[in-house]
Amino acid sequence: MSEPARTYAIVTLGCPKNEVDSDKLEETLLADGLAAVDEVGEADLVVVNTCAFIEEARAESVDTILAVAAARRPGAELVVTGCMAERHGAELADELGEIDRIAPFGAALAPSSAVPVTLGATRRAPDFDLLNLPRPASARPWAYVKIAEGCDRACGFCAIPTFRGPQRSRTIAQILTEVEQLDAREIVLVAQDLAAYGRDQGVGERAIVPLIEKVAAEVDRVRLLYLYPSDLDERLIDTICATGVPYFDLSLQHVSPPLMRRMRRWGDGPRFLERIDAIRGREPDAAFRSNFIVGYPGETEADHDQLLGFVEAARLDWCGFFAYSKEDGTHAATLDGAVDPDLRDERLAELRELQDAITAEKRDELIGREVEVLVDEPGVGRTHREAPEIDGVVAVPQTLPVGSFAVVRITGSLGPDLEGS
Repeated sequence: MSEPARTYAIVTLGCPKNEVDSDKLEETLLADGLAAVDEVGEADLVVVNTCAFIEEARAESVDTILAVAAARRPGAELVVTGCMAERHGAELADELGEIDRIAPFGAALAPSSAVPVTLGATRRAPDFDLLNLPRPASARPWAYVKIAEGCDRACGFCAIPTFRGPQRSRTIAQILTEVEQLDAREIVLVAQDLAAYGRDQGVGERAIVPLIEKVAAEVDRVRLLYLYPSDLDERLIDTICATGVPYFDLSLQHVSPPLMRRMRRWGDGPRFLERIDAIRGREPDAAFRSNFIVGYPGETEADHDQLLGFVEAARLDWCGFFAYSKEDGTHAATLDGAVDPDLRDERLAELRELQDAITAEKRDELIGREVEVLVDEPGVGRTHREAPEIDGVVAVPQTLPVGSFAVVRITGSLGPDLEGS
């Protein structure tokens, strides 16, 4: 009788791009003959795919590593991969004795390949190109697809280029192959800088447009996450609207001109509003999401008031507000004008309260309308207005088949969520 296969469990933290990485790492483990289990305590190998974007994410990663270490069964190996392993591998090795192995980007998770913690920051040649590894079919009716890695921008607050590297786009053929492998009805394209797709390949400033068109020809829905407003020209807007998913996730970060300059970012409140209004004029059902940093060095009450005014005027469907995090190696880390944490938290609370009310009002406006939903799981669907795992959902009849599209009438709302029948 043969011995049972070794088992593994993966815990993923952070953004959708990390989820894609975990899918691809999982495929390597399956190819090595391991079998998946749902519970950490049942696995022979436990992998934590970490996030290191901001201080809060790093703290969550460390807490998760410690919790997983405590929950694993005796003899199980704990491997840490992802952004924390890449950016802070030496510190993790020195400070967390619970970790058995550190696996930076491109390092296999098998014991023979990952970097033993006793070697600290020792690096080795990559075992594979993580960006272009195959993936299993999606277990859900939708899937994220990463179209590029890294970023060429120099935003004042962001350390991602220092550990993810410069932008590296995949070919359209590679992306379409992955889309076919996933067999999903909705594909969500993700990257650090989506609209810059293809620039590093010398194929033009708007290679993202033919990519969207080709993916849209293969699936029912195409959604884009993380668009820089400076790249949102009429051709790209028209292409997005033509897919039937007029959802615009705009990376704005702030609206005050002096603060935007300190952030090394393009744009300001009036230009953002003009672009949003133009899109709504073209497509009244367009949905908008953005994120803003609160408490960036030098942020004044006047800057904060401008952001409040913008949020009220823009009436975005969805909005996230995040406390500024000082990141080593960034321009912002050298700036004066630190904002008192208590004042920063007051500003965060004020903005979140305002946006919560706007989101609720936007959802109330849909009551009585018929909408098309993709059924993600029994009793849960999404229209084009809701990105998976990020925005609200639509409660739908349990009888609707998972993976199907259905037209429902919105009968009620509760905060970010809707009820349909």
